[in-house]
Amino acid sequence: MDKFIAQRVMSGTQGEIWIDGKYMAEVTGFKAEIKLIKEEVNQVKTYFKQYKVTGCEGSGNVKMNHVSSYFINLMADNIRNARQTVVTIRVKLDDPDAVGREEVIIRDATFDKLTLMDWEAKKLTEDDYDFTFTDFEVPVTADA
Repeated sequence: MDKFIAQRVMSGTQGEIWIDGKYMAEVTGFKAEIKLIKEEVNQVKTYFKQYKVTGCEGSGNVKMNHVSSYFINLMADNIRNARQTVVTIRVKLDDPDAVGREEVIIRDATFDKLTLMDWEAKKLTEDDYDFTFTDFEVPVTADA
């Protein structure tokens, strides 16, 4: 891009997610990232540490206004029966002022906890769930 144009900055307000195909209109924030796992490679005649990537791990977070018992309904029976809840999360950020849109499909996502109840007087309730994942796909090529 030759010149920075402010209105092309993507706004998170235009983000959307689906968990196992269910649209989550109550979402307020989302983050997914991949951390590269590296091991140090020793070498003579150099002072700089060097590394070899030996793996990776995916993790993220989804934040929502609490409007239903969605996560309790999703995970409670599995937890009681010693089963793992595994979901697919599709995320899209499509700001009409931006250059293009971005979309990611996260596979094999598992949430790290289940909140049964969390509220305070005179405060809006929110859900905040960390997750890990083992695979992802980028079905739409992002514009440069």
